[in-house]
Amino acid sequence: MGTSNVNNSKNNVKAIYLTGILIFIGISGCFSVLFGAWFAHAGVNLSNEVQSRLANALQYQFFHTLALFAVAVWLQTLTGKHNAAKVINLLYLSATFFIAGILLFSSVLYIKTFFDYSTIGKVVPFGGMSFALGWLCISWAGINRTVKNSSTVQDRL
Repeated sequence: MGTSNVNNSKNNVKAIYLTGILIFIGISGCFSVLFGAWFAHAGVNLSNEVQSRLANALQYQFFHTLALFAVAVWLQTLTGKHNAAKVINLLYLSATFFIAGILLFSSVLYIKTFFDYSTIGKVVPFGGMSFALGWLCISWAGINRTVKNSSTVQDRL
């Protein structure tokens, strides 16, 4: 298998993963809006503790769905650029951490609340750490982008 075939295979995997990310964004965003609407009307009958937990889960899910969307847009702008491989990989890693965070933080809080399954709550800190790692990957991608651009400018001088 030649280098060209390996690169095409990697690009195909990344394209499929980006499609999966976009599908996840759509579903997560839709759920956030629908659950938020339900919560605004039917959630008023819940205890203050439950309302607080659900509001926190919904807020983190919505914010990180938007962050995931921003990452996907950034990825789309970099696709096909030969000198952006490291930044692209960091952005895919960031997307993975955001998805894991939504699943391990928000989803677990929903399950814990609605199904009274408190044991699963031990997973929530891993979701929070996933969110933090996702943001750090974006930061690292920005640093690598800046370094790349700086070296390119110096090369031109």
